[in-house]
Amino acid sequence: MKNKKLTTLVGEYYLSFDFNELRKETKEQYQYFLGVLLSTKIGTAQNLGSINFSDITTKMAKVSYDLWCERGIHLANHVMSVTRVVYNYGIHMEHCTINPFTTIKKRVPKPRKTVWSKQDVINFLDTAYSDFNTRSLGLIVQMAYEWCQRLGDMRLLKWENLDLTNKRMHIEQSKRRAEVFLPISDELCSMLVQQEKDFGFQELVAPRPRPKRGQYHPYSITKLPTVGRKVMDSAGLSKELRLSDLRRTGTTEMVDAGVSMGNIMSVTGHTNPQSVKPYMKNTFTSANLALEKRKKLTV
Repeated sequence: MKNKKLTTLVGEYYLSFDFNELRKETKEQYQYFLGVLLSTKIGTAQNLGSINFSDITTKMAKVSYDLWCERGIHLANHVMSVTRVVYNYGIHMEHCTINPFTTIKKRVPKPRKTVWSKQDVINFLDTAYSDFNTRSLGLIVQMAYEWCQRLGDMRLLKWENLDLTNKRMHIEQSKRRAEVFLPISDELCSMLVQQEKDFGFQELVAPRPRPKRGQYHPYSITKLPTVGRKVMDSAGLSKELRLSDLRRTGTTEMVDAGVSMGNIMSVTGHTNPQSVKPYMKNTFTSANLALEKRKKLTV
C-alpha cells in the first residue's frame, strides 16, 4: 500500500477482524477519534487523511498531537491511542514499517474535580423534562447521576437491562466489563414507566426523540454533550459544568455521606480501591462526618 492515503489505511482497518471484534460502542468511539485524526490540518497543508500515511513523520505527529491538546488533553490522548492502533495494524499487515506516533509522549491532564450541586441537577432535569424532545436526555442524566454510571453506558441502556416491576437495573459496563446490579428509585421508576409507554416498542431506553429512516438511534458521543449544553444554558447552569461530571458528583456524594469504600465500588463498578480514592477529597461535609463518628465512639 505504498503511496496510499491515510484515509485508505483507516478504511482497511475498518474492514479488519481487529476492528470488527470490538464492541459496538467502542467502534463508534474509534470512528469518532479517527475522524478527528483524518480531518486534522497542519498549518496550510492538507488534512492528514489526504497525506500518504508513509509520509507522515514523527514531527508531523507531534504537531498534530499539540493541536488535539488545544481541544482537550483527554481527547488528544484518545486520538493518539487509536491512531497508534491503526498504524500498528498497518505494520502487522506490512503496509508500513514505522509508527510515527509511538514516541510522542502523552500529556497528563489535571484531575477534574468539578461537581454539580443538587440544585444544578434539579434545574437541569426540570428543563429537560419540560420538553418531549429532551426527555430522553433528561433520563440519561438522571440515571448517570443516581446510579453513578458513565454517560456512554446510559445512552446505550436497553429495556432488557431494566426490571421495572421489581425496580432493579443490571448492566455490564462497557469500559471495564464490570457487572453492576442497582435499585431503581420510585421517582426514576415513574419516569421510566412513562418512557416505556412512548418508547418501549424499541430496544433503547433513551433514544433520540426522532427516528431516522424508521429506526430510533442513541445519542452519539458528540451529539449528547452538544444537546446537553443547550439544556444546561437554558437551565442557567455554570459553563464550568459538564455532563461527564455527573458520575463524579454522585460518587462524591456517597463519600460525603460516609458510605464505605466497598459499597461505593459495588455501585460504581470500580474493582480497584485506588480508582475511588480521587473522589475522597477533603470537604467540610466529610470531615464533619468523620469527627461526629469519632465523637460517638469516644462517648
